Amino acid sequence: MSMSIKYLFLAAVFSVLSCMSVSAQDSDRRDVRRGNRDFRKEDYKAAEIDYRKAIVKDSASFAAGYNLGNTLYRMGDKEQAGKIYDKIRDAAALSPYAADYYYNTGNVVADAENWQAAVDAYRQALLRNPSDMDAKENYIYARKKLEEQQNQQNQDNQDQKDQNQDQDNDKNGQDDQDNQNDRNDQNQDNQDRNDGGQDQNRQGRQPKITPQAAQQMLQAIQAKEKETQEKVNKEKAQVLKSRQKEKNW
Repeated sequence: MSMSIKYLFLAAVFSVLSCMSVSAQDSDRRDVRRGNRDFRKEDYKAAEIDYRKAIVKDSASFAAGYNLGNTLYRMGDKEQAGKIYDKIRDAAALSPYAADYYYNTGNVVADAENWQAAVDAYRQALLRNPSDMDAKENYIYARKKLEEQQNQQNQDNQDQKDQNQDQDNDKNGQDDQDNQNDRNDQNQDNQDRNDGGQDQNRQGRQPKITPQAAQQMLQAIQAKEKETQEKVNKEKAQVLKSRQKEKNW
């Protein structure tokens, strides 16, 4: 995968992007040309300063913004390079250098492993320049990395889903076991209460009779006692009579 930056050496800004006076445009051009010379010397810090000066004088300077982004990328500040590229996105898409712009932005997001954005950027570069072999190579590489990333995410999601399912199954199994234990305990408690109730009934239960039955039983007892008393009195009378006969005799 080629990660080289395609640099744009513009000596002047595009007239459609600037409504500045001629003197201001000349000053802007000088800063851009100076920045280009510093960039060729690999004096990137000086080039950065030159391009920023050009942007201060003409904020619509596509050449200054584009080359500033490239310079920051070379300096290793790829995050800031990406921000600069974003600021000139609309102008870059309409410029003759759109293919190189999208190629460079693809490199920035590829470094951040944002493979979806990289694929989109390299595709835009190829649409504007189908013969760009570097963009084609990077596009293929980014697509492969995107597929690997998506497959890994799908696998992670499936693993997480399986793990959640296992946890749910374990929880449901434990709940079923707990419920069964609770039912067993409840059945045992009911059995104990039933057994205890039966014992209590056997030990403490008293026969229940109606008042009429009680009265009949009382009358029967009294009649029996009367019969017994009469029998005793009769026997006593017989004994006394017998004694009297013996005495008279």
